[in-house]
Amino acid sequence: MNPGRRSELRRGQVGNNHWLSVTRPVPAHLRPFVSGYAGYEERTPAPFRRRELPHPQVVLIFEFAPALTLYPRADLELPQRFAHGFIAGVHERATLTAHEGRQTGLQLDLTPIGAHRLLGLPMSEIAGRVVGLDELPVRELHGLSARLAELRGWDARFDLLEAVLERRLPALGPRDLRVTRACARIRASHGQVDIASLARAAGCSHRHLIALFRRQIGVSPKQLARLARFDALVDHLRRGNSSPSWAALAVDFGYCDQSHLSREIKRLTGLPPSRLPALVHPFGETKRGETIG
Repeated sequence: MNPGRRSELRRGQVGNNHWLSVTRPVPAHLRPFVSGYAGYEERTPAPFRRRELPHPQVVLIFEFAPALTLYPRADLELPQRFAHGFIAGVHERATLTAHEGRQTGLQLDLTPIGAHRLLGLPMSEIAGRVVGLDELPVRELHGLSARLAELRGWDARFDLLEAVLERRLPALGPRDLRVTRACARIRASHGQVDIASLARAAGCSHRHLIALFRRQIGVSPKQLARLARFDALVDHLRRGNSSPSWAALAVDFGYCDQSHLSREIKRLTGLPPSRLPALVHPFGETKRGETIG
């Protein structure tokens, strides 16, 4: 294996809760489509719930252990369970997940463009939804959770996942560069971009750009920019060690003022800003990191 692509294992403990995460760098030719992937294990002495924050990407979960319970409205109503894993389209609101004391699986984070190419269907069909992998029109994903679980070692699992992605992602022909470039500008600016300028650069009307985005991304350019800005804020909090000044953060991340930032946090998470710093560390502090494979 390329030494630059060796897997890294991290373990952590918060009280009596134990977790493990294994990651490996994504091959360069898959990076336009794949943000990352990670194997995970978690053990808790009692049932555990977690609030998953919205972000500008599409997540696939391949579950090896008892299925998670999901509450897409984050209000403990309308619970969902998927025996062999699921895909979560681009969401604009937090989701609650719950397990009975243990979970094991592999998470694949796709760019919206990558998800569109992998699935080969309009992304508006899964935006804001969670869908079981067996319900998707992609035969390569059916039974993949079981195949991954049967393998010994995370590198073997990553190898299989990459093989599936390499067969599937190039199969749908060239990308629409108008959407690709607009997404790149949104990502590079952390969502602080004028949507009208995106349409001008794409050489189409604002309405047509929205239609392209809804088909290939699942949400409008404005919605994706909102999520990208919030995701940049979350990443900043995750990396920082000091308590935030919300007024300063509002300026730094392009919100009109502190009130605007507060409204956006409440809208996207269902909670006040004071709760956000605790939500950005879902596994707590890292206790050990090592290279494996």
